[in-house]
Amino acid sequence: MANITRRAALAGLATAPLARPGIIRAQSSSEPVRIGLLSDMSGPYRDVGGPGMKVATELAIADFGGAVLGRPIEILQADDQNKPNVAGALAREWVDSRGVACLSDGAATSSGLAIQQVSGEKKVPYLITGPAATDFTQKLCTPYGFHFCYDTYALAKGTGGELTKSGGDTWFFITADYEFGYSLQANTEKFVKAAGGKVLGAVRAPLGTADFSSYLVQAKASGAKVIGLANAGTDLQNCIKQAAEFGIAKGGQRLATLLMFILNVNALGQDVCQGLVLTNSFYWNLTDATRAWTKRYVAQMNSPPGMLHAGQYAAVTHWLKAVKAAGSTDGTEVAARMHAMKVNDFYHKDVVIQPNGRVAETMYVWQVKPPSETTVKWDFYRPIATLSGADATMPLAETGCPLVHS
Repeated sequence: MANITRRAALAGLATAPLARPGIIRAQSSSEPVRIGLLSDMSGPYRDVGGPGMKVATELAIADFGGAVLGRPIEILQADDQNKPNVAGALAREWVDSRGVACLSDGAATSSGLAIQQVSGEKKVPYLITGPAATDFTQKLCTPYGFHFCYDTYALAKGTGGELTKSGGDTWFFITADYEFGYSLQANTEKFVKAAGGKVLGAVRAPLGTADFSSYLVQAKASGAKVIGLANAGTDLQNCIKQAAEFGIAKGGQRLATLLMFILNVNALGQDVCQGLVLTNSFYWNLTDATRAWTKRYVAQMNSPPGMLHAGQYAAVTHWLKAVKAAGSTDGTEVAARMHAMKVNDFYHKDVVIQPNGRVAETMYVWQVKPPSETTVKWDFYRPIATLSGADATMPLAETGCPLVHS
């Protein structure tokens, strides 16, 4: 490891308050089983992931009984700053020096891919719950990578497909300028064109952009019926707010939020987001079970859980079950068990993990409803469509993942 990279990794552990482990104690003096969360704690994805990922992990551990194989479970969490070099260095340091048996989160796709590389080299399972790009389960797939929650294929098919079918047949994209954005735009274009639509143009905006005015001017001038926002987090929020200031919706164009979380709606306001369409795999107000779990999460976070938080719970729960079944924390044995077992928890029922590591989640397409229709706090969505797990995941033959043919 280069000296500067190693220093960055150690600095991240030393300075980030949440890099210190949160221990859930059990009656055991054995060495703890460690889970390492590499999260965005200070950037555009902090609210939709960040501290909530640790809370979700703690809930999963508590529900599992607080220990596994007679050993206590320890959570490490640090800020990977959405930088591949920092994420990769921290992951390697944790596995080599701290004995971390499972890596998770990752936030941005670029940092997640660095974690996946370390995961494959070290033969340690990686629970992919933050990143969205399909790269993880395509040519870069490994036996140790498990993609929960969503990916850009599912998001694109849900939102892009539904809006094009409903008359939004010309598109212009404002795209995050890194792999997540490229993947989301490319997948959405595929479904727009398949539904008979056309793409009139696109612009790329760097991660962390505060001023979207020049991009919105180009989008407005394109005359496209739909402006696809292939970004997320605070970038998405800034884009939506500025689009309102530019009168995009009043001019007859629609915004397609290709990755929007409930916390974005809460931050912007339901009135600002009214009419926006989004796709996800979890909504807190879906069933009695999701509402009960949400109550526990809110007690600690005082904000509604999003898809990533629920997915983190599901992923950690599945990993712990596999560790118990394997009778070991050996990464190869546990990964094999994870592939063989179906995912079951408070919102998954016998969900299959495909050979490329993609969890075949059911996906839901929603529209943000008017505040006048809201009956309880955070009741933001009305349902539009449901995609089965088989329908929402990329056909295995198209992935190019070598594990599919092995």
